[in-house]
Amino acid sequence: MICTRCGAEFSDDRMICPVCGAEVQIVPDYNPLDDVLAQEVRGSVEGATRQIPSESVRRYRRDTVTQNVNSTRVLNPEEMDRIRDGRMTGTRRPSGTAPQSRRNTGEVKRARQDTVELRRQRQQKRLEAAKRKRRRLLITLFVILAVIVAGVVTVYQNSYTSMINKGYREIQSRDYAAAENYFKRAIVKDESRPEAYTGYAKLYTDQGDTESAENVFLSAIESQPTNAQLYQAAIDFYMEMEQPGKVSVLLNNCEDDGVLKAVADYISAAPVFSPEEGSFTEVQEITITSETGGDIYYTTDGTDPTAASGTRYTEPVLLQKEGEVEIRAIAVNKNGIPSVVSSAEYKIEFPIVNAPAVTPSTGQYTEPTQITITVPEGYTAYYTMDGSTPDPSSSSTEKYTGPVDMPEDTQTIFNAILVNDQNGKATDMTTRNYITTE
Repeated sequence: MICTRCGAEFSDDRMICPVCGAEVQIVPDYNPLDDVLAQEVRGSVEGATRQIPSESVRRYRRDTVTQNVNSTRVLNPEEMDRIRDGRMTGTRRPSGTAPQSRRNTGEVKRARQDTVELRRQRQQKRLEAAKRKRRRLLITLFVILAVIVAGVVTVYQNSYTSMINKGYREIQSRDYAAAENYFKRAIVKDESRPEAYTGYAKLYTDQGDTESAENVFLSAIESQPTNAQLYQAAIDFYMEMEQPGKVSVLLNNCEDDGVLKAVADYISAAPVFSPEEGSFTEVQEITITSETGGDIYYTTDGTDPTAASGTRYTEPVLLQKEGEVEIRAIAVNKNGIPSVVSSAEYKIEFPIVNAPAVTPSTGQYTEPTQITITVPEGYTAYYTMDGSTPDPSSSSTEKYTGPVDMPEDTQTIFNAILVNDQNGKATDMTTRNYITTE
């Protein structure tokens, strides 16, 4: 047994502590008051202030007595006095003497209070220890988080994206040398991504140097001819600079199928002419088509066509005059991208027939005779009867429409030519000398 007052150990048959003299009260093996006290202590720690009703305690005692029939009965003060007096002296306590239990009742209560207080203090210490542990854990987590954040910030500051953002900020500040440095550093980190080249070109366009800006993309594409992202960045640059015609020039030099597939919407196929260029001896109709469709514009004066200056193709181009003609054409796709210029040269040269056949032949005639000129298709015959050379614009020249009567009793010099209806060229002249007599 242990004294609740001083903590001394002694045998179970003693009723008084041999060290401090405190009275020992026998209690049942299970005391529900301890649960009540523990509940009150727990409630005080957790912030609960509700006091357990007395009726609940009494009901709990009755139930416990019923359940613990074999437990030790709690002795009342008089029984405690008789047992104590009998053991210590073997005689009854003289009448008028106050029982020792009554004198120690206050001490027992204080001991219980001390026990409750000790439990409360221990509980408080555990709570404080838990708080300190949580505080240390939070501090540790905060430190770890700070290290992670610092690491992330450090990584970001040296990342590709950070270099791009810093470069643009320097452009806004007009510090182009610093901007160039950041964009070059980004390219070193990842030369395949287009953002750095776009920013690099931006610092040139911001200074009005579009040629250098264009060279940024062309140089990158030259070293990475299969990088579709670089082609797209260059296309965006040309569109922003309002130079859509250069898009087709760029893609026309691309030989990678993967790139062409990725930027298919920007491809505008150059027009094709039919028949192909060459020399012809008759009127020609020239057809112009494009694989990618869209509108076609052409010129016949040797200048490059545009949607504004060219003639919109709606029907075959008719070449009906003799001479040389160069046709130039472009196709403009649905996205407004003009193709490269296609051209074809055509030469129309109509054949020249021999001098016209005139009958009858030169000679002397005594009977009335008619003079006939053979006129091929596509030609018109002209003649004179005074020996002069036929000229369609001269009043002395007659247009041949049918057989002509040979003059009587005279000598006639009959000259005839054929004029091509397409080009106005005249053939060689045929001359006949007629003498008529009666």
